[in-house]
Amino acid sequence: QISHKTERGLVRLGLSDSNSVHEAATALFAAAQPEDCATGVLVAPMISGARELIAGISVDEQFGPTVLIGIGGILAEAIADVAVRLLPITEVDAMDMLNQLQTQSLLDEFRGEPAVDRIAVGKVLLALSQIATEHAEVLSIDLNPLIISDGQPIAVDALVEVQS
Repeated sequence: QISHKTERGLVRLGLSDSNSVHEAATALFAAAQPEDCATGVLVAPMISGARELIAGISVDEQFGPTVLIGIGGILAEAIADVAVRLLPITEVDAMDMLNQLQTQSLLDEFRGEPAVDRIAVGKVLLALSQIATEHAEVLSIDLNPLIISDGQPIAVDALVEVQS
């Protein structure tokens, strides 16, 4: 239910032992607000990467279901480099979407990092397309960020909105 955890100070990174995890969890529960509904914490391995993407699906009121790919993470809204397509999409559509991004240099080899595996990112887009096509009750999915680690996209946060 919490869509912008970073802005609310609800993300803790680089926790190295059980004591630091316990302290962070205690602080996070203390920061919970009534509108947050059911609260819990997720402890996951730290994924590092110099680049982040955003991917997702949503339903446009005029055009219907769409899929999106773009530059993600905390810079997603500031950079606003995204490509959007109506669903369903094909492999060709997924590759075209990646090629449409203005910040192509971030997808290539970058500061010692390998190039983004475009086929793997395309598979993420195709999977999102399939979910939206087969499950009309899913109103939106926001994968942000998709951290690029060793060239591979890894979803480290997701927000899924389902029709009630």
